[in-house]
Amino acid sequence: MDMGLNVWWLAYILLGIFAGFLAGLLGIGGGGVMVPILVMIFSAQGFLPTEIMHLALGTSMAAIIFTALSSIWAHHQHGAVRWDVVRAMTPGVLLGTLIGTWLAAQVSGRSLAIFFALFFAGVAWQMLTNTKPSPHREIPSGLVQSSVGAGIGLLSCLVAIGGGTLTVPFLTWCNVKVQHAIATSAAVGLPIAAGGALGYLVNGWGHPGLPEHSVGFVYWPAVLGIVLASMPVAPFGAKAAHRLPVATLKRVFGVILLVLAVKMAWGVLTSVV
Repeated sequence: MDMGLNVWWLAYILLGIFAGFLAGLLGIGGGGVMVPILVMIFSAQGFLPTEIMHLALGTSMAAIIFTALSSIWAHHQHGAVRWDVVRAMTPGVLLGTLIGTWLAAQVSGRSLAIFFALFFAGVAWQMLTNTKPSPHREIPSGLVQSSVGAGIGLLSCLVAIGGGTLTVPFLTWCNVKVQHAIATSAAVGLPIAAGGALGYLVNGWGHPGLPEHSVGFVYWPAVLGIVLASMPVAPFGAKAAHRLPVATLKRVFGVILLVLAVKMAWGVLTSVV
């Protein structure tokens, strides 16, 4: 293995450690961190600029599958997952992911990057200000949960997240305890990631200009490096979620997201992505 390849493997592993901890801690898939960093890494590797954003999104979704599995198990051990909610939301989530990945394949990488930057700038602001609706409602009917799941699945695939930034606020708004909302969000993230990864793989199948070792819009060396590091780390994040002040940690994550969103926007303006 040459020195250049060693550097990329190290980059993927470090990214996996960071994303895995955040997945367990905040009930997110880590895509908000993975996508902009993967864009930078893929650009440095010399991948075709027009395909970099799609590859980053598809690769992130594939990696989230394994991160979610590890995070779900850790949260389940704490008895915090609302499996009734997961079952109700999953059908809509899967439909939303199919639509979302199809839409993503139809638009340019530049447009996706702009949408990603704007979306996560909003998420960062929410986390920095700890803005959230006052929880005063009950969990709605199964049909409503499935409909909400469809919207979450669609948006999650467009920005390659496990849905935590959308699912956690929805569940807390429905008067679900925040630790249970985080745990349930991690479980909902599994069908989002699975459906999203499959969608990016199928919609990118046979696409010209993709790098070696990619299948559709999924670049497997990056998936492997991220997964090997993220799965052992996610349970530590889940444990921390039940012990540490999540509001403070969300503010820290908000700063990170804001920086990455600005970097992504700058890349668009300077035609890097």
